[in-house]
Amino acid sequence: MADWLTRTPEEDIEYDADVFFGPWPARSTDTDLETLKAHLAHHRIQNALAISTRGALFSDQAGNTETLAATSSSPSAIGLIPVGTVDLRDPMAAGERLDELVEQGVRFLRLFTGAQGVLGDTPGYRHVVDEAIRRRLVLLQDGDPRKFGDVLAGRGAEVVFLDLHVYLLGDFLLMARQEAGFRATTRMLSSPDGIERVVDTVGAEHLVFGSRTPFMDVSPQTLRLRYARIRAEDRVLIAGGNIKKLVG
Repeated sequence: MADWLTRTPEEDIEYDADVFFGPWPARSTDTDLETLKAHLAHHRIQNALAISTRGALFSDQAGNTETLAATSSSPSAIGLIPVGTVDLRDPMAAGERLDELVEQGVRFLRLFTGAQGVLGDTPGYRHVVDEAIRRRLVLLQDGDPRKFGDVLAGRGAEVVFLDLHVYLLGDFLLMARQEAGFRATTRMLSSPDGIERVVDTVGAEHLVFGSRTPFMDVSPQTLRLRYARIRAEDRVLIAGGNIKKLVG
């Protein structure tokens, strides 16, 4: 078999930071839990930060309950780490929801600003962020990082931006220079040198692997990381080391 078709340890992913399960009406793919685990195993992803789609679209409380039940189910080859959420359209209830998550040992909070129509800095968004940072939760932030970076900066926040497009990379690098806790996924860094630019400018500590499984094809992303012109130790950080520290 040709060398480029073979699988190597460089393609193994220890942690995927962007994983869903459940229905999403705008998508043709609905993935139940067992299908998701099989998909992750096929792509040699060992652990995933996973969240039920119900929390984004229907009910944050019901979604969190479903996520916690799924991630605490019988052991499997794939480790699922629960990600909670709150409804940004009901910020007054956020404190109670966040307390429930903290009591269950949840470390990650996903903010669905796009799905819930919160497209920038609003009083409700700022309130939720205040409450989450006070509880030392790690934020998984969707949308354009430029629209949320100023709210999150200067507060010691631990943030993973899930939708950093390569066209926005310059702005992210300027933010990351000032914020040790700002990270982004590699998913949309599709240029020939996107990953390398981040590593060379601010360090591999600012990147994590996130595939958006099951809505995106995983293979191109693992291949891009495999062939990135970076040191092996930097690849290990991106493929899981950085998330592992946050999980710990």
